[in-house]
Amino acid sequence: MIRIAEITRKTTETDITLKLDLDGSGKAKIDTGIGFLDHMLNLMSKHGQLNLEVKCKGDLEVDTHHTVEDLGIVLGKAIKKALGNKSGIKRYSTVFTPMDEALSMLSIDISGRSFLKFNVPLTREYIGDFETETLREFFIALTNNSNITLHINLQYGENNHHIIESIFKGFGRALKEAVTIDKNIEGVMSTKGIL
Repeated sequence: MIRIAEITRKTTETDITLKLDLDGSGKAKIDTGIGFLDHMLNLMSKHGQLNLEVKCKGDLEVDTHHTVEDLGIVLGKAIKKALGNKSGIKRYSTVFTPMDEALSMLSIDISGRSFLKFNVPLTREYIGDFETETLREFFIALTNNSNITLHINLQYGENNHHIIESIFKGFGRALKEAVTIDKNIEGVMSTKGIL
């Protein structure tokens, strides 16, 4: 089964091409125009063993909001497309990911219903050229377009870079576990028969 998706989205604010392989080895080629976000998506790819290619041109002369949110939209669409009918996937995953003094917990249900619980207090407005308030917008867009339920809870942490790094690594790890095919699952993991 090939679980690869390529999504292109062009608006007056952004022009994005993204390719995702759920069964990759952690290879990434990322160019969003936002250095810190490139770093986070590379980490997500590596720790989730997802192959990810992203090319994005956004209206960064305005700010980073459109680019970050639209990347969430496109990544969400790619996850949904690559999953296909979701046959045989584990569906659920909960992971705790440390990054030095920071510890995050992410829990995923590939349920067909979009929902985000985001409990991540941050204390800086920027990390490099990344506006920290857009972190939540990224994951709202991702969950709405992938139709997954996602809980992101910061257990504790002080350094905002470490906190966000823990979250992106954790998301990659949780997604990898939830999309893993289990040969003992017939059809989808739901008594309804669909996800």
